[in-house]
Amino acid sequence: MMDTNAAVPEHYAATVRTLLRFAIVMAFVGFLSGILYQESSKQLDLATAGDGLHLEATIHLALVHGHVFVTAVLVPVVMAGALFLARGAGGVVIGRGSLRWLTGGYLPLVTLTIALMLCKGYHFLLAVRRGETDLEVIDATFLGGMVPLRHGIYGFAHVGMALTMCVFLVLLWRSLKRQA
Repeated sequence: MMDTNAAVPEHYAATVRTLLRFAIVMAFVGFLSGILYQESSKQLDLATAGDGLHLEATIHLALVHGHVFVTAVLVPVVMAGALFLARGAGGVVIGRGSLRWLTGGYLPLVTLTIALMLCKGYHFLLAVRRGETDLEVIDATFLGGMVPLRHGIYGFAHVGMALTMCVFLVLLWRSLKRQA
Protein backbone atom coordinates (compact mmCIF):
# COMPACT_ATOMS: atom_id res chain seq x y z
CA MET A 1 0.00 0.00 0.00
CA MET A 2 1.29 3.46 -0.87
CA ASP A 3 2.06 6.04 1.76
CA THR A 4 -0.62 8.71 1.31
CA ASN A 5 1.43 11.16 3.35
CA ALA A 6 4.37 11.03 0.93
CA ALA A 7 5.10 14.30 -0.80
CA VAL A 8 3.17 14.59 -4.05
CA PRO A 9 4.54 17.14 -6.52
CA GLU A 10 2.05 19.98 -6.89
CA HIS A 11 1.80 19.54 -10.66
CA TYR A 12 0.91 15.85 -10.12
CA ALA A 13 -1.80 16.83 -7.68
CA ALA A 14 -3.14 19.48 -10.09
CA THR A 15 -3.12 17.02 -13.00
CA VAL A 16 -4.87 14.32 -10.98
CA ARG A 17 -7.51 16.79 -9.75
CA THR A 18 -8.15 17.85 -13.35
CA LEU A 19 -8.37 14.25 -14.57
CA LEU A 20 -10.70 13.20 -11.76
CA ARG A 21 -12.95 16.26 -12.07
CA PHE A 22 -13.17 15.68 -15.81
CA ALA A 23 -14.04 12.01 -15.22
CA ILE A 24 -16.75 12.95 -12.71
CA VAL A 25 -18.35 15.47 -15.08
CA MET A 26 -18.15 13.01 -17.94
CA ALA A 27 -19.75 10.28 -15.82
CA PHE A 28 -22.81 12.54 -15.61
CA VAL A 29 -22.56 13.15 -19.37
CA GLY A 30 -22.46 9.36 -19.81
CA PHE A 31 -25.54 8.88 -17.67
CA LEU A 32 -27.36 11.63 -19.56
CA SER A 33 -26.32 10.24 -22.94
CA GLY A 34 -27.85 6.90 -21.98
CA ILE A 35 -31.09 8.61 -21.01
CA LEU A 36 -31.03 10.71 -24.20
CA TYR A 37 -30.62 7.57 -26.27
CA GLN A 38 -33.47 5.77 -24.51
CA GLU A 39 -35.87 8.68 -24.74
CA SER A 40 -34.89 9.80 -28.24
CA SER A 41 -35.08 6.32 -29.73
CA LYS A 42 -38.64 5.99 -28.39
CA GLN A 43 -39.61 8.91 -30.62
CA LEU A 44 -38.86 6.87 -33.74
CA ASP A 45 -41.68 4.44 -34.37
CA LEU A 46 -40.26 0.96 -34.89
CA ALA A 47 -43.24 -0.18 -36.97
CA THR A 48 -42.94 2.79 -39.33
CA ALA A 49 -39.16 2.70 -39.70
CA GLY A 50 -38.69 -1.06 -39.74
CA ASP A 51 -36.12 -3.01 -37.76
CA GLY A 52 -33.09 -2.30 -39.95
CA LEU A 53 -33.68 1.41 -40.42
CA HIS A 54 -34.57 1.84 -36.75
CA LEU A 55 -31.27 0.24 -35.75
CA GLU A 56 -29.27 2.33 -38.24
CA ALA A 57 -31.00 5.51 -37.09
CA THR A 58 -30.33 4.91 -33.40
CA ILE A 59 -27.01 3.03 -33.30
CA HIS A 60 -24.88 6.19 -33.36
CA LEU A 61 -26.61 7.52 -30.25
CA ALA A 62 -26.46 4.10 -28.59
CA LEU A 63 -22.67 4.06 -28.94
CA VAL A 64 -22.17 7.41 -27.23
CA HIS A 65 -22.93 6.09 -23.74
CA GLY A 66 -20.22 3.42 -23.81
CA HIS A 67 -17.67 5.64 -25.50
CA VAL A 68 -18.14 8.31 -22.84
CA PHE A 69 -17.58 5.87 -20.01
CA VAL A 70 -14.50 4.29 -21.56
CA THR A 71 -12.70 7.26 -23.13
CA ALA A 72 -13.78 10.07 -20.84
CA VAL A 73 -14.28 8.37 -17.46
CA LEU A 74 -12.20 5.20 -17.22
CA VAL A 75 -9.17 6.33 -19.24
CA PRO A 76 -8.63 9.57 -17.25
CA VAL A 77 -9.03 7.68 -13.95
CA VAL A 78 -6.53 5.07 -15.13
CA MET A 79 -4.09 7.81 -16.22
CA ALA A 80 -4.39 9.49 -12.82
CA GLY A 81 -3.78 6.20 -11.06
CA ALA A 82 -0.85 5.37 -13.34
CA LEU A 83 0.94 8.53 -12.23
CA PHE A 84 0.84 7.44 -8.59
CA LEU A 85 1.57 3.79 -9.32
CA ALA A 86 4.67 4.78 -11.30
CA ARG A 87 5.88 7.03 -8.49
CA GLY A 88 5.19 4.31 -5.94
CA ALA A 89 7.26 1.91 -8.06
CA GLY A 90 10.23 4.26 -7.92
CA GLY A 91 9.56 6.18 -11.13
CA VAL A 92 10.95 9.67 -11.56
CA VAL A 93 8.64 12.67 -11.60
CA ILE A 94 7.19 13.55 -15.00
CA GLY A 95 7.53 17.27 -15.69
CA ARG A 96 4.73 19.81 -15.46
CA GLY A 97 4.83 20.62 -19.17
CA SER A 98 4.79 16.96 -20.11
CA LEU A 99 1.61 16.35 -18.13
CA ARG A 100 -0.13 19.07 -20.12
CA TRP A 101 -0.34 16.54 -22.94
CA LEU A 102 -3.09 14.94 -20.85
CA THR A 103 -4.99 17.95 -19.58
CA GLY A 104 -4.48 20.23 -22.56
CA GLY A 105 -4.49 17.57 -25.26
CA TYR A 106 -6.34 14.37 -24.50
CA LEU A 107 -9.22 15.84 -22.47
CA PRO A 108 -10.31 18.51 -24.99
CA LEU A 109 -9.94 16.07 -27.89
CA VAL A 110 -12.01 13.36 -26.23
CA THR A 111 -14.65 16.02 -25.52
CA LEU A 112 -14.65 16.99 -29.20
CA THR A 113 -15.01 13.34 -30.19
CA ILE A 114 -18.00 12.85 -27.90
CA ALA A 115 -19.61 16.03 -29.21
CA LEU A 116 -19.16 14.76 -32.77
CA MET A 117 -20.73 11.43 -31.83
CA LEU A 118 -23.75 13.19 -30.33
CA CYS A 119 -24.14 15.42 -33.39
CA LYS A 120 -23.91 12.47 -35.77
CA GLY A 121 -26.30 10.43 -33.67
CA TYR A 122 -28.96 13.12 -33.65
CA HIS A 123 -28.35 13.93 -37.32
CA PHE A 124 -29.19 10.33 -38.29
CA LEU A 125 -32.09 9.96 -35.89
CA LEU A 126 -33.74 13.25 -36.80
CA ALA A 127 -33.29 12.68 -40.54
CA VAL A 128 -35.08 9.31 -40.31
CA ARG A 129 -37.80 10.86 -38.13
CA ARG A 130 -38.31 13.50 -40.84
CA GLY A 131 -38.84 10.69 -43.38
CA GLU A 132 -35.44 10.22 -45.02
CA THR A 133 -34.77 6.52 -45.53
CA ASP A 134 -31.62 6.60 -47.69
CA LEU A 135 -28.71 6.21 -45.27
CA GLU A 136 -26.19 7.35 -47.90
CA VAL A 137 -28.09 10.63 -48.28
CA ILE A 138 -28.19 11.08 -44.51
CA ASP A 139 -24.47 10.38 -44.21
CA ALA A 140 -23.64 12.70 -47.11
CA THR A 141 -25.49 15.61 -45.49
CA PHE A 142 -23.80 15.31 -42.08
CA LEU A 143 -22.04 18.59 -41.19
CA GLY A 144 -23.74 20.32 -44.07
CA GLY A 145 -22.39 17.86 -46.62
CA MET A 146 -18.86 19.19 -46.22
CA VAL A 147 -17.05 15.83 -46.38
CA PRO A 148 -13.50 17.25 -46.29
CA LEU A 149 -14.42 19.27 -43.17
CA ARG A 150 -15.89 16.18 -41.54
CA HIS A 151 -12.84 14.09 -42.33
CA GLY A 152 -10.56 16.85 -41.11
CA ILE A 153 -12.37 17.25 -37.79
CA TYR A 154 -12.62 13.51 -37.16
CA GLY A 155 -9.01 12.99 -38.20
CA PHE A 156 -7.78 15.82 -35.98
CA ALA A 157 -9.73 14.56 -32.97
CA HIS A 158 -8.79 10.89 -33.30
CA VAL A 159 -5.16 11.34 -34.31
CA GLY A 160 -4.79 13.98 -31.60
CA MET A 161 -6.25 11.66 -28.97
CA ALA A 162 -3.94 8.84 -30.03
CA LEU A 163 -0.91 11.13 -30.17
CA THR A 164 -1.48 12.68 -26.76
CA MET A 165 -2.14 9.26 -25.21
CA CYS A 166 1.02 7.83 -26.79
CA VAL A 167 3.10 10.78 -25.58
CA PHE A 168 1.81 10.23 -22.03
CA LEU A 169 2.49 6.50 -22.20
CA VAL A 170 6.05 7.05 -23.48
CA LEU A 171 6.65 9.59 -20.71
CA LEU A 172 5.27 7.16 -18.16
CA TRP A 173 7.47 4.37 -19.53
CA ARG A 174 10.55 6.59 -19.42
CA SER A 175 9.79 7.62 -15.85
CA LEU A 176 10.10 3.95 -14.87
CA LYS A 177 13.77 3.61 -15.84
CA ARG A 178 15.85 1.88 -13.22
CA GLN A 179 17.36 4.19 -10.67
CA ALA A 180 21.19 4.25 -10.51
